Amino acid sequence: MRIVLLLALASSLHAQPAPYDVLLRGGTVVDGTGRPGVVADVAIRSGVIVRVGNLSTLKATTELDVRGRMVAPGFINVHSHADPRGLASAFNMLTQGVTTELLNADGGGPVDLTVQANQLRQGGLAVNVAASVPFNSIWASVNGLSDTRPDSAQRARMRTLVRSGLEAGAFGISAGLDYKPAYFSSVAEVIDVLAVAKPWRTFFTNHDRLTPESGYSSLVGMQETMTVGFGASMVPVFTHMKLQGRSQGNATRILDTMHVESQRGRWVAGDVYPYLSGQTMLVALIIPGWAQDGGVEKMRARFADSAQRARIVREADEAIAARFTGAAGILLGDDNSTLQQYMLGAQIASPGEAVVRILETRMPSAILGFGAEADLVRLIADPDIIIACDCGAASQRVAHPRFFGTFPRVLGRYVREQRVLPWEAAIRKMTWLPASLMGLLDRGLIAPGMAADLVVFDSTTVLDHATYANPTAPSTGIVHVVVNGNVALRDGKPTGAQSGRTLQRPAEGISRPAVLPAPGGVEKRVRDAFALTVGPNRPFRITAIGIAQQAGSWWSITGVGGYSANEERPFTVVYHDTDPRHGGNASVSVWLDGQYTSKPSRRR
Repeated sequence: MRIVLLLALASSLHAQPAPYDVLLRGGTVVDGTGRPGVVADVAIRSGVIVRVGNLSTLKATTELDVRGRMVAPGFINVHSHADPRGLASAFNMLTQGVTTELLNADGGGPVDLTVQANQLRQGGLAVNVAASVPFNSIWASVNGLSDTRPDSAQRARMRTLVRSGLEAGAFGISAGLDYKPAYFSSVAEVIDVLAVAKPWRTFFTNHDRLTPESGYSSLVGMQETMTVGFGASMVPVFTHMKLQGRSQGNATRILDTMHVESQRGRWVAGDVYPYLSGQTMLVALIIPGWAQDGGVEKMRARFADSAQRARIVREADEAIAARFTGAAGILLGDDNSTLQQYMLGAQIASPGEAVVRILETRMPSAILGFGAEADLVRLIADPDIIIACDCGAASQRVAHPRFFGTFPRVLGRYVREQRVLPWEAAIRKMTWLPASLMGLLDRGLIAPGMAADLVVFDSTTVLDHATYANPTAPSTGIVHVVVNGNVALRDGKPTGAQSGRTLQRPAEGISRPAVLPAPGGVEKRVRDAFALTVGPNRPFRITAIGIAQQAGSWWSITGVGGYSANEERPFTVVYHDTDPRHGGNASVSVWLDGQYTSKPSRRR
C-alpha cells in the first residue's frame, strides 16, 4: 500500500508544471495597448511571459513583490546612438527602463550588419539591439564625400547594399539627409536606391533636411521625408521631431498633415525626445553644404580664401538665426563654454565667424537650442509620436541629459506633474507603438507568449535628474527591469546580467499602426493555423491567449499552449489574407517554441 501511495505521489508531482523563473506579484500591469492598467501577477518561464492574472498559488525561483508599482513592457528606443562598449552594461538605459535599442540612427553605422551583430554579441549585451540599414553610410561608401551624382552602376551598388542589410534582418532604413555627404543626394536618387525595400513593408526614418533654399523650414524638410517614404513604399518617420527656429509654433500644422495622410491609408509616424536642445557636431548643421563638399580639409581650405570665407560666415549666420535659439543656446562640447562666451572672449560680433574660427583648429560637438515648449508638448501628446531618446548605452561621460533622463522625464514631468497625457498613453508610445513600427511580433506588450522584457517603476517617484550642467545624474523611480526573462536591474541597481539579444526582423513583420482589432474568432484562428501548418491529427490546445494585432488583412497573436492540457509552450501566429510575398494569396505562419513554419494558402 505504501508503494502505491509513493507512486501516486510521484506521478502527481511529475504532472505539476515546473516552478516559473520569475514572478512579479501584485503590480498594476499596463500592457502597452493604451488600455487602463489592472492589478495582476506576471509569470515568466524561459524568457517568455506565460501567464498574467491572479497567480497567488504559483511559485517561482525569483519572486518580486511589486505591489503599488506599475509594470509595463520594456521601453523600446527607436533612435539609438549606443556606444558598442556601453551595451555590455547599459547602465544609463536600464535605469531609464529601456530593454531594446534600434541602432544606426540618422543613417550612420556599419554597412555590414552581420559583422555589426557578431561584434556586438562578442562584447555582451545587457539590452536587446536591432539595426536599421544606414543610408548615409551606404551613400558615402559608394559615392564618396563630394557633391557628385552617382551613375547607374553606383546606384545599383547602393541598392544591393540596402537589400543585403534587409536580408540580414534590418528592421528598416535610416537616413540623415541633413548630414553631408548624404545631404547632396536628390530626392529622386534616394527613392531610386530605396525602392528596393518595398517587399519588406518597412519604414524610412529620416533626420529631415533643412536647406537655405527653403529658409531652413522644418515643414519643408518633413514634407521631403514623406515624399521619399511614400515614393519608396515605406512608412515615413520624422525622427527626433523638431519645429526649429523660425518654424516654431507649427506643431499642430505638421501633426494635422500626418493625420490626414494616415486617414488616407498612408501611415506617417514620428519620434520625439523631451528636450529643447539637440546635440551633434558643431560643423554639421551650421556650415553650408557647398563649403563641406569633399571633407574637412577642403572645407578648411575654403576658410582660408577671403571671398569664400565671407560667404560661409554670412550663410552660417543665417543658419544659426533660422534654425537655433542663438549663440547663447549653443554649448561647445569640448570645453563646456557657450558660443556667446567664445564671441565675447574673442571680441567677435558674428556667430558664424566664431564657428569658423573654432572649426579652423577644433572639431567639437555642440548642444544646440532649437525649439519651443508648446510645440514639444503637442508632439509628446500625439498618439502617433513615439518617445525615443536620440541617445544610447554609454561607456564614457556624455554631454546631453537625454542619455540618462528621457523616459523618466516624460513619465515624471509630462505625465505625473503636467498631465499632458495619461500613464497608459505614454507607456504605449514607449512600447507597443515603437514595436509596431519596427515590425516586431513578440515585444512591446504584456501578454502570454510575448518576450519577457519588462520594466517596473514607481509612478510616485519616477523622474529625471540629469541636466546640461550634470548630464550623467541617474534617474530615479525605475525599480526593476527584466530582459528576456532575466532580472537586469533590481531595486534600481544593475545585476550584471547580459541577457540581451541581437534581434532580426521576421519576414512576416510589417510596419503598422498600433491599433487593437475588433474582438472575436482569435482562438479558432490559432487552432486553424496549427492544423494548417503542423497537421490536423494533433489538436492544439490553448492554455492562455495574448493580444491580437491587426493591420488591414494582416493579423498576429501570441499565446501559450500545446498538445496536452498542461503544456505552456509559447507560440506566435501570423495570418496574411493577401500576402504580397505569395502573389496575393493568403498565408499563415506559426512559431512554436521558437520553431518556425509557414504555409501559403489558396488565392482569395
